[in-house]
Amino acid sequence: MTRICIFGAGAIGGLIGAKLARKAEADVSLIARGAHLAAMESGGLTLKQDGGSFTVHPRVTSDSKTLGPQDFVIVTLKANALIGALDQLQPLLGKDTAILFAQNGVPWWYFYKHGGPHEGRTIESVDPGGEIWKRIGPERALGSVVWQAASLESPGVIAHHYGERMPIAEPSGEKSSRAQLLSKLLIDSGIKSPMRGNLRDEIWLKLWQNLSFNPVSVLTLGTLDQLATDRHTRRVILAMMRESRAVGEALGVRFSVDAEERMDMTAKVGNHRTSMLQDVESGRPTELDSLLGAVIELAQLVSIPTPSLNLIYDLTKFRSRI
Repeated sequence: MTRICIFGAGAIGGLIGAKLARKAEADVSLIARGAHLAAMESGGLTLKQDGGSFTVHPRVTSDSKTLGPQDFVIVTLKANALIGALDQLQPLLGKDTAILFAQNGVPWWYFYKHGGPHEGRTIESVDPGGEIWKRIGPERALGSVVWQAASLESPGVIAHHYGERMPIAEPSGEKSSRAQLLSKLLIDSGIKSPMRGNLRDEIWLKLWQNLSFNPVSVLTLGTLDQLATDRHTRRVILAMMRESRAVGEALGVRFSVDAEERMDMTAKVGNHRTSMLQDVESGRPTELDSLLGAVIELAQLVSIPTPSLNLIYDLTKFRSRI
């Protein structure tokens, strides 16, 4: 039976883990900590969705050494926490273990199998010193874009708010046997996870929103609908989106919508406070570098000026330290 470990089983990790444990033909385990771990150990993991709920009882632990090598590891930690988790990931890695990175922002493996002049380059903002590249190995990486929204309602209880899509892909775009297997397991569990031939375009479609709305929300305390409809914040965000689009296009990315359309898509999410704003208010580290710092680094790589991105980054960096 296929062995799958969810590494960082908070809201999104718990959502994926619960669905896999309920339906997939796989041996599913979850790595968590604190009160959430204790609640799952005693009463299982409950997922609330579509007006109902169900509870599953997968293996849960805080110690990866108790699980041994896996066929797949699904990493749902925030990108800024990954480098601190490298030691704990090692016991899960066998010779052929693949790792699906279900994280926001520019992925650390971005230039693996990318082709062109930047092939094999590491990105300092998300992988300082190339440590992740060296210790995990980009050949293990599978990419994804998480379009679901969920929250940890209470220890052991995940609330699924909206979204079922989580497309996955090899960095090369090839339809490998491992990607096909994981795609099938996720789809069978109720998650829409088709394989993509070019995931980078979709990574940028989500990144486009996160790199602009998230830091501006930290500076203004605005919700997504407020930021998208107020003429002042809309003007700032559009400037950020246009600069970042130029960076993406210089790297070969194709955008399926324009900035105005992407802005209107975000407005429809409604009265939602971004995770970055919630992190700052709770005194937690943010994903600022993986969302915005990395794009500024890529802009320097392709010689694209980004005055709006730089300004918002600097102000948000200060605000996130308060």
